[in-house]
Amino acid sequence: MKRVEKIERILSILDSLFPLPKIPLPHGDPYTLLVSTVLSAQCTDARVNEIAPLLFRRARTPQEMVALGIDEIRSIIRPCGLAPAKSKSIYGLSKIIEERHSGQIPSDLHELEALPGVGHKTASVVVSQAFHIPAFPVDTHIHRLAKRWGLTSGKSVRQTEADLKKLIPVNLWLKAHLQIIYFGRTYCKARGHEASACPICCWASPAARR
Repeated sequence: MKRVEKIERILSILDSLFPLPKIPLPHGDPYTLLVSTVLSAQCTDARVNEIAPLLFRRARTPQEMVALGIDEIRSIIRPCGLAPAKSKSIYGLSKIIEERHSGQIPSDLHELEALPGVGHKTASVVVSQAFHIPAFPVDTHIHRLAKRWGLTSGKSVRQTEADLKKLIPVNLWLKAHLQIIYFGRTYCKARGHEASACPICCWASPAARR
């Protein structure tokens, strides 16, 4: 089966299972989405959903976050892991947004990537979810599944992103990104996965992987 035929069937299955996927991170605006995404690095969404609201009760704007200070940010977000680095990033990006962008989150991908602690995936999440600018963030779930399904060589996350962008229509990037994440967590986990029992892997996974 060609990749184009395969992705059409995959998208149909994803639509049937997750027709209206919502971003699983707590946020109310582009800034809180950015902070929640930074917090989500190497942390479960469940934990972020527990801790982020506590942080946002104290600071919901870049100005308030800078006033809160690194030490206080670190004490609040400690359960998310990597608190020393994340607190510095959140404080640093907040300070830059306040001083250079008049307190507004830039919608430009490269300007976002220039902020402390904001990589390509995080910036892609923000521009796609907050500003509805076409982007396809690739996390570990998407990288793993795309390789399992034979949609990419899987040599790097950036290669996976490029391959999926070629296969998936641009108007579906936002939805498909979330659908694949939810599918990976529900049906196609990293460990203990049985391809024969997976709604997609049972037919899409290359024979060598089944």
